[in-house]
Amino acid sequence: MRESGKTRAGSAREKLLQAAAVLFYNDGIAATGIDAITHRAGVAKQSLYNNFASKAELVAAYIDVRHGEWLDFYAAREAATGSPKEGILAVFDAYEDHAEFAYERGFRGCGLLNAAAELTVDDQGRAAVRRHKEEVDAILTRHLAVLLPDAPERVAALCEHLAFLVEGAMARAGLEGNGARVRHARKIAADMLAAL
Repeated sequence: MRESGKTRAGSAREKLLQAAAVLFYNDGIAATGIDAITHRAGVAKQSLYNNFASKAELVAAYIDVRHGEWLDFYAAREAATGSPKEGILAVFDAYEDHAEFAYERGFRGCGLLNAAAELTVDDQGRAAVRRHKEEVDAILTRHLAVLLPDAPERVAALCEHLAFLVEGAMARAGLEGNGARVRHARKIAADMLAAL
């Protein structure tokens, strides 16, 4: 889990976020109570309320952490690239890293989409998940725009195709519990990009 500039490793806040991350991913947000989180974190219940105004605020922090984790996966993969095409494929590599992460009960799909599925349509958490997916689209668009500088409509269409490809692969990967579908989707994306 990422450590923000405001959070000290080992602090009650960090312990609560780590516990919530595992429990929300394993069991879902609605099925995870405050008592389970504080018990797993090894902190007093009051510590939760000293750090988060509500469970909703803890959920928002969890979504922010999950977003940051993916950005870290992507940054590590992008750092090893040398071209826009490789930068696009690094998106798939980052999602594969996400799928192959050592989850306590195995991989069960995108943690952000799992969270969004439990939240009401107007929940700020869903908006945060949408912003994450839009940021992934922006990464794809940035690289595609370098490849196709005079074709903004084609860039938009290819971005949408690639986004659907990675999201569909992640959905299937979640059902199958590993990153094989993401690796296959990466190969499809590489074939698409080779044709540019």
